[in-house]
Amino acid sequence: MKRSLGEIADAVDARLVGDNRTQIEGVSSLDSALPQDLVFVDDEKHLAAALKSRAGAIIAGEFATSLNVEKPLLISGHPKLAFARAARMLNPEVGLNETTVHATAVVRSSAQVGEGVTIEAGAIVDANAMIGERTRIGSGCAIGTGVKIGNHCTIYPNVTIYPGAVVGDRVIVHAGAVLGSDGFGYVRDHKTGHYEKFPQVGRLVIEDDVEIGANTTIDRGALDETRIRRGAKIDNLVHVGHNCDIGEDVVMAAQTGLSGSIVIEKGAVLGGQVGIGEHARIGEGVMLGGQGGVLPNKILRGKGVAFWGTPAQPLRQYLKQLATVARLTRKDRS
Repeated sequence: MKRSLGEIADAVDARLVGDNRTQIEGVSSLDSALPQDLVFVDDEKHLAAALKSRAGAIIAGEFATSLNVEKPLLISGHPKLAFARAARMLNPEVGLNETTVHATAVVRSSAQVGEGVTIEAGAIVDANAMIGERTRIGSGCAIGTGVKIGNHCTIYPNVTIYPGAVVGDRVIVHAGAVLGSDGFGYVRDHKTGHYEKFPQVGRLVIEDDVEIGANTTIDRGALDETRIRRGAKIDNLVHVGHNCDIGEDVVMAAQTGLSGSIVIEKGAVLGGQVGIGEHARIGEGVMLGGQGGVLPNKILRGKGVAFWGTPAQPLRQYLKQLATVARLTRKDRS
């Protein structure tokens, strides 16, 4: 979709230097940009390459303010964010006015399907499920009994959503994810040594604007609920155990594993392959580095503080310990 630079500047709250009538059709990297594309630089060292590129315009930081160049500039305090917003503006979601159900899909008669919904080949929408307006259900999806999915959601192929789960608006779930499955809960009979299943009768609630990666699994609550709060972003191949409470705008990278009953507070960031034991709590704004391990019942606090290692500890302390071990190793060798 073509947009003038003037329209884009207003939409992303950037200051335009250049012709506001210049038409832009899309976004691109510096290497593959065409004259109708918009690019961005958030580091001054890349500005020269951007100016030499074929791009029609550049989103740049305040460091580009004093430049006198022919190529139009959009000056922003946060170029990458402005670029992301411009990309959405140039590639808007196209919704259908009518509901479309593929001939091979199965939609139970008691299910409620909103306006403009697309249900692709082989998908199943079970009894009493509710699908909100402009939501897309990919091929091969299984939407269980009583599931509620909000408006403008994208559920990619082969996603399974267990009965009773609730999904908010503008949620994206990538292929192969399993939402609302039973948690890993068993009780051991000490007389026989056998394990019996503990009831897994709670539910899963996913709030608005959440994105869930491919092949991620999120268990429902055992007796209460598992909740993924507004704006959380969960990467591929992540596991979230039963009764977890994931806070607003939490980010979890790939292969992270959470045991049951964990609380991750607002704005925390978990790196790849993090492992957290049951009943642990990660405080607001904590940053936990890749492969970090948190023991059961442990609490990590400190907004903006980076933790690393297993058991996880503040980064500075962790690095001191590594340095001490290195010195001791050198002494042993000598």
